[in-house]
Amino acid sequence: MRRLALPLALFLTSTAPQALAAKAKPLPAWAIAHRDAIVLDTHYDTPANFRVPGWDMMDRHSATEDGSQVDYPRMVQGGVDGGFFAIFTRSARGLEANAKARDYGLVRATEIHEMVARHSDRFAIALTADDAQKILNQKKKFVFLSMENGSPVAGDVGLMSAFYALGVRMMGPVHFLNNDLADSATDKPEWGGLSPAGKAFIAEANRLGIVLDASHASDQVLDQMLALSKAPIILSHSGCKAIFDHPRNIDDDHLRALAAKGGVIQINAFSNYMVPTPKIPEREAALAALMKSIGMTGRDMSPEQRKAFLKGKAVIDAKWPVPRANLDDYMRHMLHAIEVAGIDHVGVSGDFDGGGGVDGMNDVADYPAITQRLMAAGYSKADVAKIWGGNALRVLRAAEAAKGK
Repeated sequence: MRRLALPLALFLTSTAPQALAAKAKPLPAWAIAHRDAIVLDTHYDTPANFRVPGWDMMDRHSATEDGSQVDYPRMVQGGVDGGFFAIFTRSARGLEANAKARDYGLVRATEIHEMVARHSDRFAIALTADDAQKILNQKKKFVFLSMENGSPVAGDVGLMSAFYALGVRMMGPVHFLNNDLADSATDKPEWGGLSPAGKAFIAEANRLGIVLDASHASDQVLDQMLALSKAPIILSHSGCKAIFDHPRNIDDDHLRALAAKGGVIQINAFSNYMVPTPKIPEREAALAALMKSIGMTGRDMSPEQRKAFLKGKAVIDAKWPVPRANLDDYMRHMLHAIEVAGIDHVGVSGDFDGGGGVDGMNDVADYPAITQRLMAAGYSKADVAKIWGGNALRVLRAAEAAKGK
């Protein structure tokens, strides 16, 4: 168990004199549960910020000012111990495009290592499930590497060993669009699930001990991954179709199948996948024009681009508002998943720095609110520990145990 104290500000909302008087009072049960759990998120898109000039992981940023949702000060405030930092690349097709994705992925992996090296007194790379606790014992945050979208290795699945050597311990085959490995949940079926290369991807992940991530994959891909994999599967940032019918979410039958194989669904805090979001043509046209005007071609933005985008988007949001999910919506997905799959098969992901965030949970500093909600719903300290990190780390251990078999 870790022994890192949460900042008092997390559970005291009274005035300063009252707060001083409250210091002698015992911590509420939820604060103890949050403090003692290994708190991790399985999908941070934060590495996109590492190349932004002037952006530093050790500075406290603001979602409203620069759009970022994860940094060291907010991790401390939220009692967050670490997580999986994603190597994201856009979907690619063909040898040349996959080679470019490979090169981009290698650069992004290097940027993650560089961030950790710059701040080695506060962060360390984790390579095994047991490393998480070892790093916490050093009073540091642990950093696992993951890969969102398998295009960097789609041209040659043998490249998975190179990314494994760089520390990647979780990989998903596909993103928003089909690629040379698999069909996406948000594209038209092409392969009928996994391509031949995609099936080789599954076997190689098992051989290396890499956790397979089916978020963004079609239902057919998930079915085939469950059938082919010798280790449990994770959904690093997904939701429940029974709560909101969206292709990115999975139905109850797949939840049960995932759990039967020992897998875990990490509940995603992406508003568009949680509540109805009407399409407003004028809004979409305005957003496209905004991105074009500031020269945006992807997720990577300079500080000036980001500032211009946030300012322009605020005007668009005011003119053409759309509903935004809140913490109540998030908990509906989580509690449903627990009911269907069981307490051993559910975890947390904010999809932060990748479009995630809901009212009441806008960055990692807000994570204690989930613990409060879970305990208010009757779940125990042990249950909370499973949700926050125990379940995901168990899946990683299972992948390690199945390595080479």
